[in-house]
Amino acid sequence: MQDFSQLLKDKVDSIRHDWADAVAHDRQIPSAESLSQTAIEDHIDLVLVAMSQALSQIEEDDTAAVEAASISHGVLRANQGFDPTEIAQEYHLLRKVIFESIRSELLKGTAEELFRAVNVIDSVIDSAISQCFKSYVNERLQELEQVQSQLSLTVSELKRLARSNENSLATLAHELRTPLTSIIGYADLFLRQSKQEHDTSGIRKRDRDSLSSLDHIEQVLQGGRRLLRLINDALELSRYEAGKKQVIPEAIEVSELMQAVGKVIQPLVDNRKLQLKVNLEFAPKQVISDPLRLQQVLTNLLSNAVRYTETGTITLTCQELSHNRWSISIADTGIGIAPEDQLRLFVPFEQVGSFKSPDSTGLGLAIVARLVELLQGQIYLSSQLDEGSTFTVILPIEID
Repeated sequence: MQDFSQLLKDKVDSIRHDWADAVAHDRQIPSAESLSQTAIEDHIDLVLVAMSQALSQIEEDDTAAVEAASISHGVLRANQGFDPTEIAQEYHLLRKVIFESIRSELLKGTAEELFRAVNVIDSVIDSAISQCFKSYVNERLQELEQVQSQLSLTVSELKRLARSNENSLATLAHELRTPLTSIIGYADLFLRQSKQEHDTSGIRKRDRDSLSSLDHIEQVLQGGRRLLRLINDALELSRYEAGKKQVIPEAIEVSELMQAVGKVIQPLVDNRKLQLKVNLEFAPKQVISDPLRLQQVLTNLLSNAVRYTETGTITLTCQELSHNRWSISIADTGIGIAPEDQLRLFVPFEQVGSFKSPDSTGLGLAIVARLVELLQGQIYLSSQLDEGSTFTVILPIEID
């Protein structure tokens, strides 16, 4: 009777070497290309020894050694960066090398011995693959858990830093706004009083110098107002990002709201010698929304339209839509916006292409976009260079 168990033990070294060589040169196992011969062979001799024990008549059912060796092999391959298909190919090569090594001896045995040996070798390799995959998957899961834990800590730290920055920004803005408001107020009062005291007829040199100083004060006043507007806009954006902006829904008469907004915008329109048209023919009579936020959206969009329109018309149109929605469109005959610039228009501090103004903070449209989202709506832009722009806001008739 052939002792295949001893035969396999005697050939462990040659099988290990041939198998490692086959793995190193197999194109389906690219992870092995950077490994040394020793790193590839590690643990496989334990699988072979366990297999030889299983082939012996005495230790047919001894699978513990196979499982232990395969578990170690799976952990090793996980740490080496192998993927499951590469491990499966490794065991396919192992089966092939084993049968090639003992083929001549197998053929010398009886049919029953041959059948038993092939069956045991296949069974042991299948068991080894199963245990190897289990340990490989467990190792990968542990790595994922560690990565997830680290990511959670990182996200928490980022949130903490973001909250800290938001609080610092809000505190700084409040600290700046109070003295700045006082400076602007006193400068404005001084400027108005000084201008009233000067009669421009028969101005002497000293008076001309005084008027020149007033011009300088006026420049300071304009800069202060712009800085204050920037601080207020930054605070507005910061409050939204921090989730502190809330809506207070109430019934709104659409025509009354549009008239109130028109009164605010009309002086700007008159100063630019433009024409403001309001079309409410198909507007809903009443909506449920936040009047303060809605008025803020309209005022920002209309003032932007005025700022970037040299001549022509600003048109405000309201229209009731299907599915309990309504739209507000603000069209101008201004400079327009290039297609490649339109996507960045709602990004904070972005002033793209020709859509730039020394009076703009770069935050107005970013605030508008966030307020529209707060009002459960969407905002769209249609524009061509030198042909004007149309901003359309679609809102629910009744917000939740």
